Amino acid sequence: MYDLAWFRANFDRIAERLQTRGNVPSLEGFRELDQRRRSAIAESEQLKARRNSETAEIARLRREGVDTAERQQQVRAIAERITQLDEQMKAADEAFRELLTGLPNVPNESVPVGTSESQNVEVRRVGTPPQFDFTPKAHWDLGPELGILDLARAAKITGARFAVYWGLGAKLERALINFMLDVHTREHGYTEVLPPFIVNSASLFGTGQLPKFAADQFKLENTDYWLIPTAEVPVTNLYSSETLDAANLPVKLCAYTPCFRSEAGSYGRDVRGIIRQHQFQKVELVKFAHPDQSYDELEKLTADAEDILRRLGLAYRTVTLCTGDLGFSAAKTYDIEVWLPGQNAYKEISSCSNYEAFQARRAGIRFKGAKGKPEFVHTLNGSGLAAGRTWVAIVENYQQKDGSVVVPEALRPYLGEEVIL
Repeated sequence: MYDLAWFRANFDRIAERLQTRGNVPSLEGFRELDQRRRSAIAESEQLKARRNSETAEIARLRREGVDTAERQQQVRAIAERITQLDEQMKAADEAFRELLTGLPNVPNESVPVGTSESQNVEVRRVGTPPQFDFTPKAHWDLGPELGILDLARAAKITGARFAVYWGLGAKLERALINFMLDVHTREHGYTEVLPPFIVNSASLFGTGQLPKFAADQFKLENTDYWLIPTAEVPVTNLYSSETLDAANLPVKLCAYTPCFRSEAGSYGRDVRGIIRQHQFQKVELVKFAHPDQSYDELEKLTADAEDILRRLGLAYRTVTLCTGDLGFSAAKTYDIEVWLPGQNAYKEISSCSNYEAFQARRAGIRFKGAKGKPEFVHTLNGSGLAAGRTWVAIVENYQQKDGSVVVPEALRPYLGEEVIL
């Protein structure tokens, strides 16, 4: 969401950058609306000056005993017209705000221009994908064979795109979550928080999921409550309508939560296995940063997420999303993609984004700077990591010829096992 004055003052450049996203509605309606508003303001100001002049003249004439009834009637007509124009300006401002809530964030100047994920730019590639002397299996085959993943029973009790973990499969997911939280809190400096897993509409508006992406969410019937799509929503909104102290920035929080997504619009994508689920677990990293430091903080946040993969010995690559692949609220995003041998491809395991002031303006999150004037903070977040996809990466990358899975050394203290048989 945008500041109205800033949007009007920078309209041409904003329109140019937004068009690089693709599928953005024409902004000519904004220009026409602004022209009508400016005309109303100009006419109102002229009429107010005329009303003031006429009022002064009427007062003088009345002191001289002159009949001013006709001139008073003219002044009343002027006042009525001013009221009409003021209502038009208020309506225009409200229409502006409504239109602006449906516009995505402006891509940062450092974001490469492109129309689809094929034009994302690789930043780095870390680690070497493992070489096998056998044909590696995908997790949807290996998991059921080991008795640690059950998609059939999940479909029976709920439906498609749900999973049941058994035994060491369930324990592996829990171990990953605890491992991630420990690394981020003990070594990366984040404070752990356990938020509600249900939020209200105002919270989803604040982070940008509403109103545009209501179809992607799960709403609780007859309430104003929604299941969270990610911990980003409750954790970012912890400070909604609050003013932070600049001396405390950046604020760094991490949270484990389950996540719930309807996956509207993803028909046919990653339908096998547990890559794209309606319910999954994730550890989220959230930052509130000073605008002058937010892009340095984005690099650090991305490095913190990558560190989990390094410790687990998983090969990955990091890409900068192009303008056409950016999420609605993001100004810049890095996707971290882990190598999955069972699918012979890199798959996204984390998105790390800087939203600049876009979310903060919607949620009313400010900080008080050195001059004492409140400003909007910059918000950032990223998965640190998606537990289910990390589970998949371990099972597929550490599989053995006999069908077992070796547990990465970093996880052995959490799992209490060296091999999943």
